[in-house]
Amino acid sequence: MKMKSENMTAPHIEEAEIERQRLLCDTIEKELFSRGFGKERRPGYYIQTFGCQQNEADSERMAGIAWMMGYRPVSDPAAAELILINTCAIREHAEKKALSIIGTYKHVKDKNPGVIIGVGGCMVAQKHRADQLKNSYPYVNFSFDPGALHLLPELIYHALTGGKRRFVSSDTYAVAEGLPTHQKQSFKAWLSIMYGCNNFCSYCIVPYVRGRERSRTPEAILEEARRLIDGGARDITLLGQNVNSYGKDIGSMDIAALMRQICALPGDFRLRFMTSHPKDASDALIAAMAEEEKIVPHFHLPVQSGSDTILRRMNRKYTAQEYLRIIDKLKSSVPDVSLTSDIIVGFPGETDADFQETLDMLAAVEYDAIFSFIYSPRKGTPAATMEGQIPREVSSRRFEQLLSLQHDISRARNQRFVGRTIRALCEEVSKTDPDKMTARSDSPRPIHFENNKGVPVGEYCNLEIVSADTFSLYGELK
Repeated sequence: MKMKSENMTAPHIEEAEIERQRLLCDTIEKELFSRGFGKERRPGYYIQTFGCQQNEADSERMAGIAWMMGYRPVSDPAAAELILINTCAIREHAEKKALSIIGTYKHVKDKNPGVIIGVGGCMVAQKHRADQLKNSYPYVNFSFDPGALHLLPELIYHALTGGKRRFVSSDTYAVAEGLPTHQKQSFKAWLSIMYGCNNFCSYCIVPYVRGRERSRTPEAILEEARRLIDGGARDITLLGQNVNSYGKDIGSMDIAALMRQICALPGDFRLRFMTSHPKDASDALIAAMAEEEKIVPHFHLPVQSGSDTILRRMNRKYTAQEYLRIIDKLKSSVPDVSLTSDIIVGFPGETDADFQETLDMLAAVEYDAIFSFIYSPRKGTPAATMEGQIPREVSSRRFEQLLSLQHDISRARNQRFVGRTIRALCEEVSKTDPDKMTARSDSPRPIHFENNKGVPVGEYCNLEIVSADTFSLYGELK
């Protein structure tokens, strides 16, 4: 689908700057070699990730950069010469948890003063948090927000050679192409197609910490998709804070057309996408999901509330009825679609009647699963200072009521798979029983089964679903 203009481009980091950072990687590797490290004895890096799938994808780029510099991954921060913490700011609890973990690394620094500690991610895009790290965590060498990830080699080299502590805050956010990645699993891949958000939901910090929407070019995305598929990717998830608004800023292609082009690439893979905004859930996207066999029939479409009053206060830009019309289109076009959503309970001003409308939404849609949260004020967002903040005991009671209803719905929805034989991707071996494995297919629910045929991780298998509960499916190899 062509948009109005074909000449717009999102801001990009200049290739010369990316090349400068690559050359610094070589310089760092030589510096590490001069200190007794080398290919046979690489220093360790440890990355701790909090938050969303976009943060997971960013951490894979950090890992790729660390590997290029001559580091190797380790599972214990005490064994690392480089520790990177990729933080989240979506809720205050996530920030406090990250700060608590960062606090424990003081002991690592005490034992090994040469260890480099860097903090990245959304939390440090907030000035008060960056200042807190600077003033209260003297053993942290540097911080960098999501717009400065490409500067990681420079920051590490500066710390490695005795430079002063640095705390980088981006003035502008741009797309950085050509950064290396190091995937945890070659068969499962994140593919970021855009960054940032323009929606300014009244409860959300994301536009303030990740910048405005900026789309990668279709050519860059397709090139990365080919590389991932050639490297063995069987399950690819397209990522964006508002993934289905892809292309609006560059004017050349929308997400539906992009997904069709990715599906046209040769290879045995499945394509997912998240997270979407209802206002951008187009008929073209629904048609692509219905017509392209490689697109997984799972749509994560956050509703947040079933009350129009609360949706207006949230600045969500749709009504409950408009949302339900999209759901009706999805169910009509993709009859066995799996639906999931995000819901916030206890938003400022939410009455018992508003909350009942959210329960009614659950009953009307019949989600396979929801990700639900009790509202948490975020400093710097309009909702944090709204009148009508809900007492915690009221929010908690509503939250339990919401979960109880959804558990009943999920349990009933999962029963539809019993008796079916499903092609699923084997993802991991059980930590408690090496003979058992978990796989995943079109349903968002994991499938647990006894691996009595020795199917390796990363391969497809056929599973007959023999039972289901609220959170899982259970299968037998066919």
